[in-house]
Amino acid sequence: MSKLVVYGGTGYAGSRIVAEAAGRGHQVTAVARNIADAPPIDGVAYVAGNFYDSAQMLELTKGADVLISAIHAAGSDGESILDALPSLIEVTQANGVRLGIVAGAGSLFVSEGGEQVRVAYASALPAEAMPEINTHADFLEALRQTPEDVDWFFVSPALSFGSHVPGERTGVYRVGGDVLLTDDAGQSAISGDDYAIAFVDEIQTPVHHRKRFTVAY
Repeated sequence: MSKLVVYGGTGYAGSRIVAEAAGRGHQVTAVARNIADAPPIDGVAYVAGNFYDSAQMLELTKGADVLISAIHAAGSDGESILDALPSLIEVTQANGVRLGIVAGAGSLFVSEGGEQVRVAYASALPAEAMPEINTHADFLEALRQTPEDVDWFFVSPALSFGSHVPGERTGVYRVGGDVLLTDDAGQSAISGDDYAIAFVDEIQTPVHHRKRFTVAY
């Protein structure tokens, strides 16, 4: 059994990771700004908190195995996940926790040696989504520059992923690296539940150390 701290634990991806991990017997602390409507789940403790409160993060992760960020990369208050990087480095080094990041598909490449999704599909992506997409891409590059003793993994979903396309739980997924995965019909999709399965599988059986990977059908 592992002890996990999940920031953004009541959101779309975060809540599914919380439920999946708890269902497998892990001890989970789900952190969010508003926990009033959080559903009770055995093995889950909900804590009201802020991802940018470094002192609280340091305290909550004492004795934890994995710290998970499922927050919006570009915050609504002018903060971004990049601002939290010094605190994340401190926490991983001081408390010996692994860092897992719920990310987006924008920084994936459409083909080996090709353009990134955020460039190739720029005309089709909503303008309001670009700050989030670009910030996640910048954060991935920043993670790659962190000290070698910072163990992190960064999980990009398929192109079709989110609350608008929740999909169904199948328990089946494929794993890729930095290139967008598509099926035989050219579709790139993953449900929220199957993304969470893949995320928790990586926690239980670590394979990607200081790496990004992607999951899709």
